[in-house]
Amino acid sequence: MNHKTIALLGNPNVGKTSLFNRITKLNQKVGNYPGITVEKRAGTVKANGKQYKIVDLPGTYTLFPNSLDEDVVFDILSNPTQKDHPDLVVVVSEPTTLNRGIILYQQVRELGLPAIFVINMMDEIETKGLIINHAALEKYLQTKVLTTNARTGKGIDNLLSHLDSSPGHYYGALTLPERYQDALAEAKALFPLETEYKTWHLLAQEHPSGTSEQHLAQLAAIRTRHGLHTQQLQKDEAILRHDKVDSDLEAIIQKSTNKKLALTDRIDNLLMHPVLGYVIFFGLLFLIFQAIYYWSGPLMDGVDQLFAALGDQAAAVMPEGPLSGLIVNGIIAGIGGIVIFLPQIAILFLFIAIMEETGYMSRVVFLMDRWLKPFGLNGKSVIPLMSGVACAIPAIMSTRNIENAKERLLTILVTPFMTCSARLPIYIVIIGLVIPDDKVLGFSLQGITLFVMYILGVVGALGAALLLNGFIKSVRKSYLIFELPTYKMPDWKNVLNTVWEKSSGFLIGAGKVILAISIILWVLGNFGPNDRFSDPEKYIVQENPHFTPEQVDNEITAYRTEYSYLGYLGRGIEPVIKPLGYDWKVGIGLIASFAAREVFVGTVAVVYSLGEDLDIEDDSQKQTLFTRMKSEINRNTGKPTYNFASGISLLLFYAFAMQCMATIAVVRKETGSWKWPLFQLFFMTGVAYIAALIAYQVLK
Repeated sequence: MNHKTIALLGNPNVGKTSLFNRITKLNQKVGNYPGITVEKRAGTVKANGKQYKIVDLPGTYTLFPNSLDEDVVFDILSNPTQKDHPDLVVVVSEPTTLNRGIILYQQVRELGLPAIFVINMMDEIETKGLIINHAALEKYLQTKVLTTNARTGKGIDNLLSHLDSSPGHYYGALTLPERYQDALAEAKALFPLETEYKTWHLLAQEHPSGTSEQHLAQLAAIRTRHGLHTQQLQKDEAILRHDKVDSDLEAIIQKSTNKKLALTDRIDNLLMHPVLGYVIFFGLLFLIFQAIYYWSGPLMDGVDQLFAALGDQAAAVMPEGPLSGLIVNGIIAGIGGIVIFLPQIAILFLFIAIMEETGYMSRVVFLMDRWLKPFGLNGKSVIPLMSGVACAIPAIMSTRNIENAKERLLTILVTPFMTCSARLPIYIVIIGLVIPDDKVLGFSLQGITLFVMYILGVVGALGAALLLNGFIKSVRKSYLIFELPTYKMPDWKNVLNTVWEKSSGFLIGAGKVILAISIILWVLGNFGPNDRFSDPEKYIVQENPHFTPEQVDNEITAYRTEYSYLGYLGRGIEPVIKPLGYDWKVGIGLIASFAAREVFVGTVAVVYSLGEDLDIEDDSQKQTLFTRMKSEINRNTGKPTYNFASGISLLLFYAFAMQCMATIAVVRKETGSWKWPLFQLFFMTGVAYIAALIAYQVLK
């Protein structure tokens, strides 16, 4: 059977991915390109008695790479040895932005590739007030021009029948300025490539892919001799192409009253308003967070109950022992700790996909870019940062929408500073212990403190971004240049497909790391090196003969925790955490909460002999915990363990520390290496330690 590779190429928001889904009927694989985090989508389709490989290239406005996504596009199209190098390029455009699609098509043909042109969203040609002379457009492009509607499937069969198209030689439409001809001639002499335009790309790119250091030096020498700069070369080409295409299309496309664009303008008058635009956006964000918090609540409770029931069933049919404990409390509980995040991830990406599909996301980027740019971030960074208030895991996954590699990395590194919902149980307990329940100007002092903790998250994220922006270098400058798309109804198949891909990607990719660490922490907490762990009742009864059976039962759990490997680790790190005002019991809580921050409260309850099923939302249980914690004496200082100084220190530590293995796992997955999650772990822990140290030493 013959195999032919077809590449789908187009600007963002032209329905290219919808077309890909429709062609492949979701018979596709989604992953990353080797060595980088750019998403790769490839599928297959049978047509004309053959099987075709369909590659959905990342959306781009130009073949000049200024992001990882565009690097991938240029490398695949320009490098014949690339395994995804296409036999035919299908350039996808849509009625309102035909000029941009045509420019992309011209660049592809001038690289020497065969291509056909597809106008998607054909149903909108009339509603957008366009009259296209189809025959004239085909003559102008020197190829077949097809029309499709990816939403309904109209025109798809016709497109499939043209996958064997072989457009003839293309006569380029671009004449480069005279002042560049000498430099281009020198480059052509050094690099006699298949087409002049390929050589032009070598001259106009700072770091063209697949070029040796020697050739890069030769190209740089040519630019220096002729006083040329790559950004200027690319800019001049863009201006020349836009001016020529706009002029040429005047005789091919007639425009009447555009009702759709007029409606878009009226909506933008509201959504892009310099004041109301921000009010509406932050109001929408507030609703999204509420949905993530409240909609996911019952689903997460259901997941929790399901895995609790599975654990109970497994425990009932298995004999007691280490194997049973490993399966029930290590593996089943570990998998449950992964799956419980899925509702939040799915809900967040549902909203992000809808915002992308409708065209609103482009407006958000435009609104926020000016405020985030000074910190080295991107307008698209606002979604991950704000989503981090709910949970850093889906927030970090949503950074895939950020094209610039440096801005995406910065956003990933600073998003965990935002105060996520997992910190809330810790804040509630510590604030309740060390902050008086007084009123200030009619407002609760404890409530004000909680609000300050959330503000600290924002300050930490932006401050860290500002600091890291000076150290992390970028090979490319970032420019926010794009045309706002018209508003349209979302393609629900696309939306649901996006939610499925992101959710399953997290479950498989990050889940493996989370499960492994869960099992390690379980082993550390459930085994000990001596009989103080294996036979704690003997020591408890000897030391406390007056204890009731219930007290002995609770004390057994606490005693085992103290003399487990985890307990010894807690005592091992005591010299390090002592300057922060903590003792070994707090140390156990810090280590255990690496599984998830909220585990700190349950671990402390176990250490203080209150049982591991304590619910801080139950007022009576919360008061019991408060009473016991207030009575605890730090053996290092002789003072209460949870006083004002140590309490503020602990709040600051948890505000800034990377105490979440799931976040580390997802950062590892998104960055493709352990370098950045380990850097993030040490950087955030260092910031947390210094902040907590200063607070305790000043306040004690």
